[in-house]
Amino acid sequence: MSLTDLMQPRIVLGSTSRYRADLLRRLVPDFEQSAPGTDETPLIGEAPAQRALRLAIAKAEATAGVWRDALVIGSDQVAELDGRILDKPGTTERARAQLAASSGREVHFHTALCLLDTRNGRRHTHVDHTCVRFRELTAAEIARYIEREQPLDCAGSFKCEGLGISLFESIDNRDPSALIGLPLIALARMLREAGVALP
Repeated sequence: MSLTDLMQPRIVLGSTSRYRADLLRRLVPDFEQSAPGTDETPLIGEAPAQRALRLAIAKAEATAGVWRDALVIGSDQVAELDGRILDKPGTTERARAQLAASSGREVHFHTALCLLDTRNGRRHTHVDHTCVRFRELTAAEIARYIEREQPLDCAGSFKCEGLGISLFESIDNRDPSALIGLPLIALARMLREAGVALP
């Protein structure tokens, strides 16, 4: 282990999401994971991007309360169809309804990121926007997809890193990792600014 490695601050992911953990491992091999226990109740009249950012900050702050001398990461994603938020479906029936509603339409994903440095209290934030255009989907295609991939814990009812990519006409964004749940380009910049050696 080099002196640089010894001087690196501890990194904590304020999330139990396996998707975000897999993404973070692309940047840093060692980090802690902690459940933030954040109340995710939506606020009346809150815009989707504002909700995503509020929850990302809340997750980082809730997690930071139990970690000292660490860089704490909070992230949240909100999917939006015609101004209506698409939450994680939770059931096959809801997933089928979400995908049917998205068929031939554009769904917008707002992925927010907050990096909180508990050494000095500094907070860095970023919101990434992705536009996904779905192709026209048949009921049989939707049923087959849900049966194969079981995307019940995913906003929008798909996994773009898996078979979900077959549902789309196009994806328009600046950072492909954001759609999976953690904008790595912005996070890498924040970590470098906080003193983490990347790559």
